[in-house]
Amino acid sequence: MSDGQDFLDKIIAAKRSRLARAMAERPLADVRAAAVTARRTANAHALRSALARADQLNVIAEIKRASPSKGDLRRGLEPGEIARAYQAGGAAAVSVLTEEDYFLGSLADLRAVRAACALPVLRKDFIVGEWQVYESAAAGADALLLIVAALDDETLLSLRRLAEDELGMDALVEVHTLAELRRAEACGARIVGVNNRDLRTFAVNVETSVELIAARLTDALFVSESGLSTNADLRWLRAQGFAGFLVGETLMRADEPAAALRALHGLHG
Repeated sequence: MSDGQDFLDKIIAAKRSRLARAMAERPLADVRAAAVTARRTANAHALRSALARADQLNVIAEIKRASPSKGDLRRGLEPGEIARAYQAGGAAAVSVLTEEDYFLGSLADLRAVRAACALPVLRKDFIVGEWQVYESAAAGADALLLIVAALDDETLLSLRRLAEDELGMDALVEVHTLAELRRAEACGARIVGVNNRDLRTFAVNVETSVELIAARLTDALFVSESGLSTNADLRWLRAQGFAGFLVGETLMRADEPAAALRALHGLHG
């Protein structure tokens, strides 16, 4: 087993441990009721609608405090303030990294973003069970990440159906290889995220996006993730057929996130 696979196993184990504690404190019925209540007043499939716009470069701007490979990205960030800057800069949606142990995030960050802006909010985390799907909805998420490499086929399908069909959310189904893309398509993924970063080695190769979208078999919306830093990157990938672009590190390291986001759109000033 590679060191990267060891890491993926460790982060999933840590998440399952946290999940077990959370489930012991709050019954599934309670978190489901909170989710249903939250979704009653939410816009259904808001992320899908935002990514379907063909008249702009649709950037999912990410709020991420740290990463295992790069360490702290932005000390003392205020999620609501960053979210407002992203909205002002023309983001299509905001992604919030909520994993606690390795990325230093939290659901409190997501709630702050939800309160601060009107954009669709994506929860980025290691989702492994239905309790977390309901938890995401209750916290105000419009969409959530499902990582194909972290889930078996049955769980992947059931979590996608729960999020999209029962709750009217969206699932960004993340892949890195052709085999994972085929699994994503088989589960009925409507939004496919191609992660240019290999979760096992942390190496980044944007050509991964080009190779996988060329092999697509469905009309799902495709989002390119990781390693994107310029307007040229986005325009090139848009020409390959990508509907959206998830950008985190470039924006997190920028002195002025709104200006950095406008630059990604090809705007200045």
